[in-house]
Amino acid sequence: MAGNDRSALTDQASRPLHDLRISVMDRCNFRCPYCMPEATYHEHFRFLEPKERLSFDEIERVARVAVSLGVRKLRLTGGEPLLRPKLPELVARLAAIDGVEDIALTTNGVLLERHVRDLKEAGLNRVTVSLDSLDPAVFARMSGGRAQLEPVLGAIDTAASAGFSGGVKLNTVIQRGLNDTGVEALAERFRHSGVVLRFIEYMDVGTRNHWERAEVVPSRELRERIDARWPLEPVDAHYRGEVARRYRYCDGAGEVGFISSVTAPFCGDCSRARLSSEGQLYTCLFASEGTDLRTLLRSDADDAALRDLLAGVWRRRTDRYSEERAASSDAPARRRIEMNYIGG
Repeated sequence: MAGNDRSALTDQASRPLHDLRISVMDRCNFRCPYCMPEATYHEHFRFLEPKERLSFDEIERVARVAVSLGVRKLRLTGGEPLLRPKLPELVARLAAIDGVEDIALTTNGVLLERHVRDLKEAGLNRVTVSLDSLDPAVFARMSGGRAQLEPVLGAIDTAASAGFSGGVKLNTVIQRGLNDTGVEALAERFRHSGVVLRFIEYMDVGTRNHWERAEVVPSRELRERIDARWPLEPVDAHYRGEVARRYRYCDGAGEVGFISSVTAPFCGDCSRARLSSEGQLYTCLFASEGTDLRTLLRSDADDAALRDLLAGVWRRRTDRYSEERAASSDAPARRRIEMNYIGG
Protein backbone atom coordinates (compact mmCIF):
# COMPACT_ATOMS: atom_id res chain seq x y z
CA MET A 1 0.00 0.00 0.00
CA ALA A 2 1.27 3.42 -0.84
CA GLY A 3 0.25 7.03 -0.32
CA ASN A 4 -3.31 7.28 1.00
CA ASP A 5 -4.39 3.89 -0.35
CA ARG A 6 -6.64 2.66 2.43
CA SER A 7 -7.34 -0.80 1.11
CA ALA A 8 -8.29 -2.75 4.16
CA LEU A 9 -5.60 -3.23 6.77
CA THR A 10 -7.14 -5.66 9.25
CA ASP A 11 -6.10 -7.51 12.39
CA GLN A 12 -6.38 -11.22 13.19
CA ALA A 13 -10.13 -10.83 13.75
CA SER A 14 -10.65 -8.93 10.46
CA ARG A 15 -11.11 -5.62 12.30
CA PRO A 16 -9.99 -2.55 10.33
CA LEU A 17 -7.82 0.25 11.70
CA HIS A 18 -10.16 3.23 11.64
CA ASP A 19 -9.60 5.34 14.78
CA LEU A 20 -6.50 6.68 16.50
CA ARG A 21 -6.80 8.09 20.00
CA ILE A 22 -3.89 10.33 20.90
CA SER A 23 -3.00 11.14 24.49
CA VAL A 24 -1.21 14.47 24.52
CA MET A 25 -0.81 14.75 28.31
CA ASP A 26 -0.48 12.23 31.14
CA ARG A 27 -1.30 14.83 33.80
CA CYS A 28 -4.82 15.80 34.88
CA ASN A 29 -6.30 18.49 37.10
CA PHE A 30 -8.88 15.99 38.45
CA ARG A 31 -8.38 12.97 40.68
CA CYS A 32 -11.38 10.87 39.69
CA PRO A 33 -11.45 7.70 41.82
CA TYR A 34 -12.08 5.43 38.82
CA CYS A 35 -9.13 6.83 36.85
CA MET A 36 -6.51 8.73 38.88
CA PRO A 37 -7.22 8.21 42.61
CA GLU A 38 -5.56 10.77 44.86
CA ALA A 39 -3.93 8.07 47.01
CA THR A 40 -1.80 7.05 44.03
CA TYR A 41 -1.53 10.29 42.02
CA HIS A 42 -0.45 12.50 44.90
CA GLU A 43 1.67 15.63 44.82
CA HIS A 44 4.89 13.60 44.71
CA PHE A 45 3.82 11.29 41.89
CA ARG A 46 6.25 11.43 38.97
CA PHE A 47 4.57 12.40 35.73
CA LEU A 48 6.37 12.64 32.41
CA GLU A 49 8.74 15.50 31.75
CA PRO A 50 7.94 17.60 28.65
CA LYS A 51 10.83 16.07 26.70
CA GLU A 52 9.46 12.61 27.39
CA ARG A 53 6.15 13.39 25.70
CA LEU A 54 5.82 13.28 21.95
CA SER A 55 6.19 16.68 20.29
CA PHE A 56 3.55 18.06 17.95
CA ASP A 57 5.86 17.19 15.03
CA GLU A 58 6.04 13.58 16.21
CA ILE A 59 2.30 13.32 16.84
CA GLU A 60 1.53 14.76 13.41
CA ARG A 61 3.93 12.31 11.79
CA VAL A 62 2.32 9.28 13.47
CA ALA A 63 -1.14 10.55 12.58
CA ARG A 64 -0.19 11.11 8.94
CA VAL A 65 1.19 7.59 8.60
CA ALA A 66 -1.80 6.11 10.44
CA VAL A 67 -4.15 7.86 8.02
CA SER A 68 -2.27 6.27 5.12
CA LEU A 69 -3.13 2.91 6.70
CA GLY A 70 -6.85 3.59 7.01
CA VAL A 71 -7.37 5.82 10.03
CA ARG A 72 -10.09 8.40 9.42
CA LYS A 73 -10.91 9.61 12.91
CA LEU A 74 -8.57 11.15 15.47
CA ARG A 75 -9.38 11.86 19.11
CA LEU A 76 -7.20 13.92 21.46
CA THR A 77 -7.23 12.70 25.05
CA GLY A 78 -5.19 12.74 28.24
CA GLY A 79 -4.96 12.91 31.20
CA GLU A 80 -6.51 16.27 30.56
CA PRO A 81 -5.55 17.33 27.01
CA LEU A 82 -6.24 21.02 27.58
CA LEU A 83 -3.29 21.11 29.98
CA ARG A 84 -1.08 20.73 26.90
CA PRO A 85 0.05 24.21 25.80
CA LYS A 86 -1.01 25.42 22.34
CA LEU A 87 -3.35 22.48 21.72
CA PRO A 88 -5.32 24.33 18.98
CA GLU A 89 -2.07 24.44 16.99
CA LEU A 90 -1.95 20.64 17.03
CA VAL A 91 -5.62 20.44 16.03
CA ALA A 92 -4.94 22.66 13.01
CA ARG A 93 -1.99 20.52 11.95
CA LEU A 94 -4.01 17.32 12.21
CA ALA A 95 -6.97 18.85 10.40
CA ALA A 96 -4.69 19.63 7.45
CA ILE A 97 -3.81 15.95 6.91
CA ASP A 98 -5.43 14.68 3.74
CA GLY A 99 -7.82 11.86 4.64
CA VAL A 100 -8.72 12.93 8.18
CA GLU A 101 -12.50 13.08 8.35
CA ASP A 102 -13.08 13.80 12.03
CA ILE A 103 -11.13 15.24 14.97
CA ALA A 104 -12.57 15.02 18.48
CA LEU A 105 -11.48 16.07 21.96
CA THR A 106 -12.26 14.47 25.32
CA THR A 107 -11.96 16.83 28.30
CA ASN A 108 -13.15 17.28 31.87
CA GLY A 109 -14.36 20.72 30.84
CA VAL A 110 -12.63 22.89 33.42
CA LEU A 111 -10.41 24.65 30.86
CA LEU A 112 -12.75 24.24 27.90
CA GLU A 113 -14.54 27.58 27.87
CA ARG A 114 -11.38 29.62 27.33
CA HIS A 115 -10.33 27.43 24.39
CA VAL A 116 -13.63 26.74 22.60
CA ARG A 117 -13.27 29.41 19.92
CA ASP A 118 -9.67 28.59 19.08
CA LEU A 119 -10.38 24.86 18.92
CA LYS A 120 -13.35 25.39 16.63
CA GLU A 121 -11.37 27.67 14.31
CA ALA A 122 -8.50 25.18 14.24
CA GLY A 123 -10.77 22.49 12.84
CA LEU A 124 -12.02 20.50 15.82
CA ASN A 125 -15.23 18.68 14.87
CA ARG A 126 -16.51 17.28 18.15
CA VAL A 127 -16.18 17.73 21.90
CA THR A 128 -16.82 15.14 24.60
CA VAL A 129 -16.98 16.33 28.21
CA SER A 130 -16.76 13.96 31.17
CA LEU A 131 -19.55 14.77 33.62
CA ASP A 132 -20.43 12.26 36.31
CA SER A 133 -23.03 14.07 38.41
CA LEU A 134 -25.19 17.18 38.71
CA ASP A 135 -24.98 17.01 42.50
CA PRO A 136 -22.23 19.48 43.51
CA ALA A 137 -21.10 17.31 46.43
CA VAL A 138 -20.95 14.13 44.35
CA PHE A 139 -19.26 15.99 41.50
CA ALA A 140 -16.62 17.29 43.90
CA ARG A 141 -16.05 13.83 45.30
CA MET A 142 -15.73 12.25 41.86
CA SER A 143 -13.24 14.90 40.73
CA GLY A 144 -11.16 14.31 43.82
CA GLY A 145 -12.14 17.70 45.23
CA ARG A 146 -10.42 19.45 42.32
CA ALA A 147 -13.29 21.31 40.65
CA GLN A 148 -16.69 22.94 40.97
CA LEU A 149 -19.71 21.93 38.93
CA GLU A 150 -21.03 25.26 37.63
CA PRO A 151 -18.01 26.26 35.51
CA VAL A 152 -18.11 22.87 33.79
CA LEU A 153 -21.83 23.24 33.04
CA GLY A 154 -21.12 26.69 31.67
CA ALA A 155 -18.39 25.32 29.42
CA ILE A 156 -20.75 22.63 28.12
CA ASP A 157 -23.33 25.29 27.23
CA THR A 158 -20.66 27.39 25.50
CA ALA A 159 -19.43 24.41 23.50
CA ALA A 160 -22.98 23.44 22.56
CA SER A 161 -23.59 26.91 21.12
CA ALA A 162 -20.25 27.07 19.29
CA GLY A 163 -21.48 25.10 16.29
CA PHE A 164 -19.10 22.13 16.26
CA SER A 165 -20.09 20.05 13.24
CA GLY A 166 -20.16 16.84 15.27
CA GLY A 167 -21.79 18.43 18.30
CA VAL A 168 -21.13 17.91 21.99
CA LYS A 169 -21.38 14.67 23.94
CA LEU A 170 -21.16 13.96 27.66
CA ASN A 171 -19.56 10.84 29.09
CA THR A 172 -20.93 9.75 32.47
CA VAL A 173 -19.32 6.83 34.30
CA ILE A 174 -21.90 5.28 36.62
CA GLN A 175 -20.66 3.59 39.78
CA ARG A 176 -23.13 1.90 42.10
CA GLY A 177 -23.35 3.54 45.49
CA LEU A 178 -21.59 6.68 44.30
CA ASN A 179 -23.51 8.49 41.56
CA ASP A 180 -26.13 6.01 40.33
CA THR A 181 -29.02 7.88 41.95
CA GLY A 182 -28.42 10.92 39.73
CA VAL A 183 -29.11 9.28 36.37
CA GLU A 184 -32.58 10.73 35.85
CA ALA A 185 -31.44 14.22 36.85
CA LEU A 186 -28.72 14.12 34.19
CA ALA A 187 -31.14 12.88 31.56
CA GLU A 188 -33.64 15.60 32.41
CA ARG A 189 -31.01 18.35 32.39
CA PHE A 190 -29.82 17.57 28.86
CA ARG A 191 -33.08 16.65 27.17
CA HIS A 192 -33.92 19.26 24.49
CA SER A 193 -30.36 20.64 24.74
CA GLY A 194 -28.84 19.10 21.63
CA VAL A 195 -26.14 17.59 23.87
CA VAL A 196 -25.94 13.78 23.71
CA LEU A 197 -25.56 12.09 27.10
CA ARG A 198 -23.78 8.72 27.19
CA PHE A 199 -23.76 6.47 30.24
CA ILE A 200 -20.66 4.30 30.63
CA GLU A 201 -20.40 1.15 32.71
CA TYR A 202 -17.68 1.40 35.36
CA MET A 203 -14.68 -0.46 33.93
CA ASP A 204 -11.52 -2.06 35.28
CA VAL A 205 -9.20 0.21 33.32
CA GLY A 206 -5.71 0.11 34.81
CA THR A 207 -5.03 -1.50 38.16
CA ARG A 208 -5.28 1.37 40.63
CA ASN A 209 -9.02 2.05 40.93
CA HIS A 210 -9.82 -1.10 42.99
CA TRP A 211 -12.56 -2.11 40.55
CA GLU A 212 -15.30 -4.40 41.81
CA ARG A 213 -17.88 -5.98 39.52
CA ALA A 214 -20.56 -5.30 42.15
CA GLU A 215 -20.08 -1.56 41.54
CA VAL A 216 -21.04 -1.87 37.86
CA VAL A 217 -24.54 -0.64 37.03
CA PRO A 218 -25.57 -2.50 33.86
CA SER A 219 -26.63 -0.32 30.95
CA ARG A 220 -29.87 -2.26 30.70
CA GLU A 221 -30.83 -1.14 34.20
CA LEU A 222 -30.08 2.49 33.37
CA ARG A 223 -31.93 2.33 30.08
CA GLU A 224 -35.01 0.84 31.75
CA ARG A 225 -35.01 3.58 34.39
CA ILE A 226 -34.88 6.33 31.79
CA ASP A 227 -37.37 4.60 29.51
CA ALA A 228 -39.87 4.32 32.38
CA ARG A 229 -39.93 8.10 32.65
CA TRP A 230 -39.23 9.17 29.07
CA PRO A 231 -39.90 6.38 26.55
CA LEU A 232 -36.98 5.50 24.31
CA GLU A 233 -36.59 3.84 20.93
CA PRO A 234 -33.38 2.41 19.45
CA VAL A 235 -31.42 4.22 16.75
CA ASP A 236 -29.18 2.54 14.18
CA ALA A 237 -25.43 2.93 14.61
CA HIS A 238 -23.69 5.58 12.53
CA TYR A 239 -20.93 3.13 11.55
CA ARG A 240 -19.48 -0.28 12.31
CA GLY A 241 -17.66 -0.25 15.63
CA GLU A 242 -19.62 2.60 17.23
CA VAL A 243 -19.21 1.94 20.94
CA ALA A 244 -22.46 3.48 22.21
CA ARG A 245 -25.84 1.86 21.74
CA ARG A 246 -27.99 4.80 20.68
CA TYR A 247 -31.57 5.60 21.68
CA ARG A 248 -33.78 8.61 21.06
CA TYR A 249 -36.56 9.99 23.18
CA CYS A 250 -39.91 9.22 21.60
CA ASP A 251 -41.07 12.76 22.35
CA GLY A 252 -38.31 14.24 20.20
CA ALA A 253 -36.20 15.54 23.11
CA GLY A 254 -32.93 14.20 21.71
CA GLU A 255 -30.71 11.20 22.08
CA VAL A 256 -28.99 9.18 24.80
CA GLY A 257 -26.38 6.42 24.54
CA PHE A 258 -25.07 3.51 26.60
CA ILE A 259 -21.53 2.13 26.53
CA SER A 260 -21.57 -1.40 27.94
CA SER A 261 -18.01 -2.70 27.91
CA VAL A 262 -18.68 -4.96 30.91
CA THR A 263 -22.12 -6.46 30.25
CA ALA A 264 -22.18 -6.32 26.43
CA PRO A 265 -18.58 -6.23 25.13
CA PHE A 266 -18.00 -4.89 21.64
CA CYS A 267 -14.47 -6.19 21.03
CA GLY A 268 -15.56 -7.83 17.78
CA ASP A 269 -15.98 -4.44 16.10
CA CYS A 270 -13.20 -2.48 17.82
CA SER A 271 -11.25 -0.42 15.30
CA ARG A 272 -9.26 1.77 17.71
CA ALA A 273 -5.55 2.13 18.36
CA ARG A 274 -4.22 4.35 21.13
CA LEU A 275 -1.04 6.43 21.23
CA SER A 276 0.20 7.33 24.69
CA SER A 277 1.74 10.68 25.48
CA GLU A 278 5.22 9.15 25.64
CA GLY A 279 4.83 7.39 22.29
CA GLN A 280 3.68 3.89 23.10
CA LEU A 281 1.12 2.41 20.71
CA TYR A 282 -1.58 0.28 22.35
CA THR A 283 -4.13 -1.85 20.52
CA CYS A 284 -6.56 -2.20 23.44
CA LEU A 285 -7.77 0.01 26.28
CA PHE A 286 -6.93 -2.86 28.64
CA ALA A 287 -3.50 -3.66 27.18
CA SER A 288 -0.56 -4.69 29.34
CA GLU A 289 2.14 -3.65 26.90
CA GLY A 290 2.54 -1.25 24.02
CA THR A 291 4.90 -0.77 21.10
CA ASP A 292 7.55 1.92 21.40
CA LEU A 293 7.24 4.46 18.59
CA ARG A 294 9.20 7.26 20.23
CA THR A 295 12.56 5.58 19.76
CA LEU A 296 11.90 5.14 16.05
CA LEU A 297 10.58 8.69 15.71
CA ARG A 298 13.73 10.08 17.29
CA SER A 299 16.04 7.98 15.12
CA ASP A 300 16.91 8.32 11.43
CA ALA A 301 14.08 5.99 10.41
CA ASP A 302 11.88 7.20 7.57
CA ASP A 303 8.09 7.12 7.28
CA ALA A 304 8.22 3.79 5.46
CA ALA A 305 9.74 2.19 8.55
CA LEU A 306 7.12 3.79 10.78
CA ARG A 307 4.40 2.62 8.41
CA ASP A 308 5.71 -0.94 8.41
CA LEU A 309 5.84 -0.94 12.21
CA LEU A 310 2.28 0.35 12.59
CA ALA A 311 0.91 -2.04 9.99
CA GLY A 312 2.69 -5.01 11.54
CA VAL A 313 1.36 -4.25 15.01
CA TRP A 314 -2.20 -4.02 13.72
CA ARG A 315 -1.98 -7.16 11.60
CA ARG A 316 -0.85 -9.16 14.64
CA ARG A 317 -3.57 -7.75 16.90
CA THR A 318 -5.74 -10.31 18.71
CA ASP A 319 -7.08 -8.22 21.65
CA ARG A 320 -10.52 -9.10 23.04
CA TYR A 321 -10.13 -8.40 26.74
CA SER A 322 -13.73 -7.39 27.50
CA GLU A 323 -15.08 -10.52 25.86
CA GLU A 324 -12.64 -12.62 27.87
CA ARG A 325 -13.68 -10.86 31.08
CA ALA A 326 -17.37 -11.41 30.32
CA ALA A 327 -16.72 -15.13 29.83
CA SER A 328 -15.05 -15.45 33.23
CA SER A 329 -16.45 -15.08 36.74
CA ASP A 330 -13.36 -13.08 37.67
CA ALA A 331 -11.48 -10.41 35.74
CA PRO A 332 -8.17 -11.79 34.45
CA ALA A 333 -5.38 -10.96 36.87
CA ARG A 334 -2.85 -9.03 34.86
CA ARG A 335 -1.21 -5.63 34.78
CA ARG A 336 -3.02 -3.09 32.58
CA ILE A 337 -1.92 0.30 31.38
CA GLU A 338 -3.42 3.18 33.37
CA MET A 339 -6.06 5.32 31.68
CA ASN A 340 -4.27 8.62 32.25
CA TYR A 341 -1.59 7.45 29.79
CA ILE A 342 -3.91 6.45 26.95
CA GLY A 343 -7.23 8.21 27.55
CA GLY A 344 -10.62 6.51 27.43
